Amino acid sequence: MSTSLPEHALDRLQDRLERLPLRERKKLKTRRAIQDHALRLFTEQGYDETTVEQIAEAAEISPSTFFRYFRTKEDVVITDEYDPIMAEIFRAQPAGTGVIEALRATFREILPQMLAGDMDTVITRMRLTAQVPALRARTTESLREGTHAVLKEIIAERTGRPQDDLDVETFTWALLGVLQSAMYAWLDGKVEIEDLPDLIDHNLELVATGFPL
Repeated sequence: MSTSLPEHALDRLQDRLERLPLRERKKLKTRRAIQDHALRLFTEQGYDETTVEQIAEAAEISPSTFFRYFRTKEDVVITDEYDPIMAEIFRAQPAGTGVIEALRATFREILPQMLAGDMDTVITRMRLTAQVPALRARTTESLREGTHAVLKEIIAERTGRPQDDLDVETFTWALLGVLQSAMYAWLDGKVEIEDLPDLIDHNLELVATGFPL
């Protein structure tokens, strides 16, 4: 399994971000700056040993400003801007395309963009999430509030079902399991980071065929 990241992936991501309103772009720039300083400090001195006050000082902001951008210290690791982009790509898939195929097309586009634009950040965030118990706990809660909610919304739209449909709920959690299984395959050294788009696509194909083991 080997994937080379498309050279134009970063350009596509940048184009999507540049289409955001000016206010949103400014907020995103500040949020990324805070996150960059936080991840650097976590790497240098450890997650538990780093305080919000230290992150704020490094980013040249006040602690109160930190909490305007991130609800908790854990959120500075697990928060990113990709869910709205994922939803935009999914909704742009041709009418009549099934959910799995639309998801495969979405992840084939967005994952190379993420890796091309934020490879080091993605790696650091994934490792911290796997290693720090507080982050693993907050990730589960955040997934339900963020990525799970976005996926459930767009899947319900495409299938014409209500968002509280139990089958939609179950399918969405299964999909998150597919994504997490790929993450742990990388953490366990079974695949390279560049292989994740192919692995996730394979896992989604496995779901589509009913897991014929």
